[in-house]
Amino acid sequence: MIKLAKTAGFCYGVDRAVKLAETEAEKSGELYTLGPIIHNPHVVSDLESKGALVANNVSEIPENSRVVIRSHGLPKSDFDLLNQKNCKIIDATCPFVKKIHNVVQEYYEKGYTILVIGDESHPEVKGILGWCGEALVIADEDAVDLLKLGDKPLCVVSQTTFERKKWEKIKNKILKLGITCDIIDTICNATAKRQAEIEEIARKSDAVIVIGGRESSNTKRLAHVAKKHCEKVFLIECAEEIKNEDFSVYSSIGVTAGASTPACIIKEVIHMVEEKTTINFEEELENSKLANIGDTVKGTVIKISPTEVTVAIPYEKMDGIIPASEVTADPTADISTILSVGQEIEAFVYRKNDIEGYIGLSMRKLESLAGQKQLEEAYENGTPITAKIVEVVKGGVVAYAFGSKVFIPASQASERYTDDLNSLLGTDATFKIINYDRRRRKIVGSVKTLAVAARREKAEAFWATAEVGQKIKGVVKSVTNFGAFVDIGGVDGLVHVTELSWLHIKNPAEIVKPGDIMEVVILALDKENNKISLGHKSLEENPWTKVQEMIKLDDVIKCKIVRIVPFGAFAEIIPGVDGLIHISQIANRHIAKPEDVLSVGQEVEAKVVEANWDAQKIGLSIRALEEPVVQENVAEEVAVEEATEEVATEE
Repeated sequence: MIKLAKTAGFCYGVDRAVKLAETEAEKSGELYTLGPIIHNPHVVSDLESKGALVANNVSEIPENSRVVIRSHGLPKSDFDLLNQKNCKIIDATCPFVKKIHNVVQEYYEKGYTILVIGDESHPEVKGILGWCGEALVIADEDAVDLLKLGDKPLCVVSQTTFERKKWEKIKNKILKLGITCDIIDTICNATAKRQAEIEEIARKSDAVIVIGGRESSNTKRLAHVAKKHCEKVFLIECAEEIKNEDFSVYSSIGVTAGASTPACIIKEVIHMVEEKTTINFEEELENSKLANIGDTVKGTVIKISPTEVTVAIPYEKMDGIIPASEVTADPTADISTILSVGQEIEAFVYRKNDIEGYIGLSMRKLESLAGQKQLEEAYENGTPITAKIVEVVKGGVVAYAFGSKVFIPASQASERYTDDLNSLLGTDATFKIINYDRRRRKIVGSVKTLAVAARREKAEAFWATAEVGQKIKGVVKSVTNFGAFVDIGGVDGLVHVTELSWLHIKNPAEIVKPGDIMEVVILALDKENNKISLGHKSLEENPWTKVQEMIKLDDVIKCKIVRIVPFGAFAEIIPGVDGLIHISQIANRHIAKPEDVLSVGQEVEAKVVEANWDAQKIGLSIRALEEPVVQENVAEEVAVEEATEEVATEE
């Protein structure tokens, strides 16, 4: 068995650089590249034959020359020198490398210390360092302990071809330092994908062939990864190097190639291996069916970020990118809960961007295409649909159903019109499609249509069985200053404020709110006028019955002043039952106002001087518990008068 890695061969950045160099060479012959365009001697030699000469540094390049910047990129200082020489610059820097240049330059200017994870001698790393002034470079986790970091925050990036597992170890060790840092994963998706794929292939192979330039960093890493899982690994630049190897002794052979290895060299190696095996290996290589706009492709999720999903597509050299908005129409959704790394998915190809090197994919579009028939059938049959409200727009809301957006006008968004459409956002709505225009891609739904029909059906069922005295549970729909309206199944009934509770309440909102579940009893039914009177307090214990068991005439009780009026004060005996302390019973002396002696919230002792249970009246007296000061004063006055009379008689 022979297994060819799907990712073998040129990556997007290398392919772009080689094509730019070839195109420029064909235009007018001689041009220069600063260093080899890629790390593959065969490609470099071929380009030289077409007029693309390799210069080791800027000083070797004549003024007014045309210069192709290789995929590894260059330091900013080299760009400045080339501009001083009035050279025409054809920038073939890999877009992923260019992104790192922009990142380190931005962070360096903000005062960050830059740390690059990679090979300090590699041209890509040298180029990165040339965009950020002073920076640190390490290549393994042990070097983290040797870092000399000051007070500045840290920005961490990596060489695009760095080994993923080593990057994770270094990153985790840096995080444990407890310093302020921004760690930015800049390993190329293609590199990570190649390494993951050869790791899997090597585990199942007796031998592995890695094709690529020996100076190529990503090729060497592929060989390094393969050797961890397979004992026999061949690192070769061309087919000639394995012409004497007998591959028939291996039952399974894995093959991959570095990002700078052209297809022609891969084919030569394949021919060589094919001659020594009985398998037509080239057939697998040629079985590349590239995706086109409008196609449906299958792929594997290899990375998820908050804004997009990266997908590996078989036979494609470019990754597929699904923006978060093309995964789901719900802008609040966390796409990491919808998809997972390693998951096989299908998606619709809506664009191919050769310049930036990715294929635009959409799961929503695919879902939408598949759901069109379901939506049309739901419209024709009047079938209800349940979907989440994902957006509030002018004049209504938008629900996402079967991959398509359904507009629900504000007047149709609920049974009762609501001004606050935002309250519906994120909720599930059940609606009927009332307009379906495939040509204009216009779909309109109505929650109200279904809700009104369902309510009418419930109302008919209610009136058929309802009777006075019936107990039923309902939902509070609204609260007014005179009571609460309760939905008891398709119809609303009123619980008057006096029927809400035995307690004295000023406003029904003190004890109920919309959405509360309330048990009520039907007090009166008027089907002709569609009016229903409900009670609630009768279902609770009557506090007057309770207090009658607790106290009797002449008892002394503790109570709390809850209300003061000109003629006295009301004191709460138990919740729901108040007794009156008349102004004449507040003190054993004359008082002008009750508040001269009492205050709301004050706890007092009083004697029960009246208990009329039928009229629900209780009279209380504080004065009855005080000494008869008034009687003593009268006796003193009489004694004084008698003494005065005696004195007058004697005189």
